[in-house]
Amino acid sequence: MPSVFVQGRPVDSYPRHAPEARQGRVLRITEVGEEVLHKPCRDVTEFGPDLAALIDDMFLTMYLASGAGLAANQVGVDLRLFVYDCPDDEGVRHVGHIVNPVLAPLPAAGRRLLDDDEGCLSVPGAVMDVPRPDLAVVHGYDKDGAPVTIEGTGYFARCLAHETDHVNGHVYLDRLSKRDRKEALRQMADRRERVMAQRAANAEAVGQRP
Repeated sequence: MPSVFVQGRPVDSYPRHAPEARQGRVLRITEVGEEVLHKPCRDVTEFGPDLAALIDDMFLTMYLASGAGLAANQVGVDLRLFVYDCPDDEGVRHVGHIVNPVLAPLPAAGRRLLDDDEGCLSVPGAVMDVPRPDLAVVHGYDKDGAPVTIEGTGYFARCLAHETDHVNGHVYLDRLSKRDRKEALRQMADRRERVMAQRAANAEAVGQRP
């Protein structure tokens, strides 16, 4: 089994960070409560240099925030797009981006829910158990408009479902009970300052300012 898949295809070797991040600039990450996070995003209809530049920015922003995935509305852009650099439960690394993602429905017979820790860059510092299927299949396009299908299991399936939720206008708090949502917001209030300080330090280390 290859150790890295890029855009769903195996590669022999890959750098620590996606090359797109080298051209990127760090963007401000939106937080729960901001309108852009709580409404469905618009379809991408124009493929070109502006979209490619946004993907560059999103990769860099995700890395500096120590994330595994990042949707466009998490940087204030109302478009159906996300980037990811995420391992699955077997330690295989998955890197790429998906434009206009659609999460394929799973047959009931093959659907297995797993409760596991989940966090979100837009809910800084909070981590809660969230039930998600252990398999996810997402259809969409790459930045050039070519169709792509990305399949993930385990933690990577969780990432794909989480990011597709974002472009549909949902954050993971929406999947929690009222009690657990309150606990997540309490964690965010307690830990947000430390998380934001670390992000700022990461950005400063590479000569960036959010």
